[in-house]
Amino acid sequence: MENASLAILLRSLRLPAIGRQYEALSRTALDQNWSHVQYLQALIETECQERATHRQQRLLHQSGLPEGKCMATFKMNALPVKNRALVGQLLEGQFVRQARNVLLFGLPGRGKTHLAAAIGRELIMRHSVSVWFTTTFNLVQKLLVAKSALRIDKELARLDKFDLVIMDDIGYVQQSREEMEILFTFLAERYERRSLIITSNLVFSEWDRIFKDPMTTLAAVDRLVHHADIVAMTGESVRGGAAAAHMKNLAAGKTTEAPPSP
Repeated sequence: MENASLAILLRSLRLPAIGRQYEALSRTALDQNWSHVQYLQALIETECQERATHRQQRLLHQSGLPEGKCMATFKMNALPVKNRALVGQLLEGQFVRQARNVLLFGLPGRGKTHLAAAIGRELIMRHSVSVWFTTTFNLVQKLLVAKSALRIDKELARLDKFDLVIMDDIGYVQQSREEMEILFTFLAERYERRSLIITSNLVFSEWDRIFKDPMTTLAAVDRLVHHADIVAMTGESVRGGAAAAHMKNLAAGKTTEAPPSP
């Protein structure tokens, strides 16, 4: 009866991990001669660890991050030494706390998307940062739909809940004036308040292809680089290298599997 009452109390206080573990931990406490304080600390640590795990799982689920793109599968050796050090700093998450941006530039196939997604995943696992990954095209379309439905403010408020938004492939979006204006609105809304990671195959001097108007382009670039870390992704194409290796293995009769995705 006593255990049943305790279980009810723990459920009412929303302490499920303690409810599942307190008996086993009490036996450990007796065996190892723990003090009451040590036993209490072990219970609280158990609850905190489970909550942290659940929070990470929830953040990963809502992030939209592509599967398989993590730091373990990213080829850090392909980056210049300076950029490797910078990536290490980014993984500490300080740039998010400071509402700074990260801009990844490079030709197609250089691993920009992979690195952006890997940084996002690490920030969730290490620091419980709320992240949303999206292509820039998808982001713009969502904002346009919200605008048409007269709920753009609600959509911007929803996106504002994410500590970090990763906008992939901004260089592939050729916006109409309406699309350009809604994208600029989003960038301005997050300026100095929330962080962005943006990947682009276009250098800044070519961003007039995105924003059309030179003054709008200048204003957008100014906001993004004011507080930003820039990573230039150089070297050979990751996809091209993987495909070449795959064809070489096929020619040698070593494999029939498809080449890995970067």
